[in-house]
Amino acid sequence: MKPEITLLAWSVLLAFAQMLVAVQGAMGQVGLMALFGNREGLPELKGWGGRAARAHRNMIENLVLFAVLALAAAAAGKTNDMTLLGAQLFFWARLAYAVIYVAGVPYLRTLAWTVSVVGLALIFLQLV
Repeated sequence: MKPEITLLAWSVLLAFAQMLVAVQGAMGQVGLMALFGNREGLPELKGWGGRAARAHRNMIENLVLFAVLALAAAAAGKTNDMTLLGAQLFFWARLAYAVIYVAGVPYLRTLAWTVSVVGLALIFLQLV
């Protein structure tokens, strides 16, 4: 298996872990019974729980882009050192982003996000 696809699998695991953290934050604020329902009318999550939910949502949005690029590069036979670097930048920056966002560090979070986007761009540039 191409290392880019392995990093994609690890990124899915990271997204799953972020979901679990976000659920823990929500349970702490609204309780388990509220989460069993359809979640209509829930209050906005605050603090680390809200940040965890937003970080998870952002990961899902970016994971779609990474998945398409990594799978396209592998399918087209265009994987190389640059696509691997892009995948590595994406994964490690997204891991840092998750930790930094939940911790509440504002500017560093944006830097981590930017590094992950650079990773996406490196993969994209190998496809065009």
